[in-house]
Amino acid sequence: MIILENVSKSYEPGGTPALRNISLRINEGEFVFIVGDSGSGKSTLIKLLMKELEPTSGKIYVNNKCINRLKRKKVPKYRRQIGVVFQDFRLLRDRNVYENIAFAQRVVEAPARLIRKKVPQMLSLVGLSQKYRSYPNQMSGGEQQRVALARALVNDPKILLADEPTGNLDPKNSWDIMKLLEEINERGTTVVVVTHNREIVDAMKKRVVTMKKGQIISDEKKGGYLYEDKYINL
Repeated sequence: MIILENVSKSYEPGGTPALRNISLRINEGEFVFIVGDSGSGKSTLIKLLMKELEPTSGKIYVNNKCINRLKRKKVPKYRRQIGVVFQDFRLLRDRNVYENIAFAQRVVEAPARLIRKKVPQMLSLVGLSQKYRSYPNQMSGGEQQRVALARALVNDPKILLADEPTGNLDPKNSWDIMKLLEEINERGTTVVVVTHNREIVDAMKKRVVTMKKGQIISDEKKGGYLYEDKYINL
């Protein structure tokens, strides 16, 4: 599903690398936490997977394709298979809940009949069916993050990346969002969560990849895989 093979990333020639020769494999249907201090390389990793950045060296595979070689004109189509949720929600402030979610479908030119079907389904999934006419400034932080989740999922992505999804939320809303992410994972979506919230990480007992100074220093998981695997079937 997601493979990084000896990936490094430097923002400036000769500068300190943000990522240092990391190798990582996340299988289809996994739920993985990425943790580490600020500056450990977590955000760089997410940006590489989103094709916002290109690796300085190494290879990245997503869904059996090497995205290093992806042409710029194909990036929008690639991103459709990845849902992304951010700490600051990034909702359209001048549109109501329904339109925020529908916007993601209009971008991919989904037919109107599909939008009318999918948006209510997503609102039901995140528990906001009665809020479809509300605007972001009329909602709590937890509700806004639920809208952001619904928008990220409306196009049925195979992978959901959540970058500090509870960073602006109180403890109760944080747990509600994490339970939603767990439910989404149980439905078959691969979920990767970047977080500083150690309490949630410890309680949920998922796979935890810890980063420090651009390197993976531990990978706690049930089962395992070999970093030596050369992924020759890709």
